[in-house]
Amino acid sequence: MGSIYLIRHGQASLGAANYDVLSPLGVQQSRLCGEFYQQQGLNFDHCYAGEMQRQIDTGRHTLAAMQQSDRSISIDAAFNEYHSDQVVATYLPKIIAQLPEAEFYIKNAGQYRKEFQRVFSSAITLWITDESGSTDCPPWSEFVEQVRSGLQRVIAAHTTRGQNIAIFTSGGTITAALQLITQMPATSAFELNWQIVNTSVSRLQYRKDKLSLAAFNSQAHLDVHQRADWVSYR
Repeated sequence: MGSIYLIRHGQASLGAANYDVLSPLGVQQSRLCGEFYQQQGLNFDHCYAGEMQRQIDTGRHTLAAMQQSDRSISIDAAFNEYHSDQVVATYLPKIIAQLPEAEFYIKNAGQYRKEFQRVFSSAITLWITDESGSTDCPPWSEFVEQVRSGLQRVIAAHTTRGQNIAIFTSGGTITAALQLITQMPATSAFELNWQIVNTSVSRLQYRKDKLSLAAFNSQAHLDVHQRADWVSYR
């Protein structure tokens, strides 16, 4: 069987003008991931990423640390993150009705990370449980199908036995893959989503007719340094 390594992007720039940029810690996390796998003797036969700059740059720094800078990264929009801004904008009015300061926390996320996470989690819960089809926000089920299609394309393109494939992506994509494989409810999948560490690795095993979960949210490349401040979630 082959292996697909779903690698979450490094820490992005929450609260900055452009979130889609790796923070200095995000760059370091990516390099630590690559150094760890280089020491383990792992080589990626093929690499993919979504269109987000934070995903692509995570791949670039990881591969450089693995001494695989010459390995190209194929871009596939199926591995983009869901449109969180659209989700929040759609469901924020309902949250404000219960928490009037919610909009303030959204606008000042960098200074109020815990409060932002509370509001963001509420918006996600409303989104993934909304079956009304009454909003312009694409449903969670549509995002899951997007991820399914992307994984199917990758598997179909690489049928040679024993290949190692890296996909540099985001937490939502990993959550969708987890739900696809385990068939757990979306609400349960998102309970795990909030635990996905920046640059953590979830490994899937695959063959033409089978996809299974071999490891979830591994952060060995960070734990080995025993630096709690190098572990982040957003």
